[in-house]
Amino acid sequence: MAEAVGVTRQTLNAIENGDYNPSIHLCIAICKVLGKTLDQLFWEEDNEDNANNHEKRGI
Repeated sequence: MAEAVGVTRQTLNAIENGDYNPSIHLCIAICKVLGKTLDQLFWEEDNEDNANNHEKRGI
């Protein structure tokens, strides 16, 4: 996978552990290799809950 998206295994490990925020271009490359969408791989449930709360409050 790392080779397919042009990064090191250490970079992928850092992404998985939340220690590195990849560029949007790298995110898209990872999604293409895995056949997934950005939401499926990178969306966090906490963010969804916050967005729903903001909608309810009109923010």
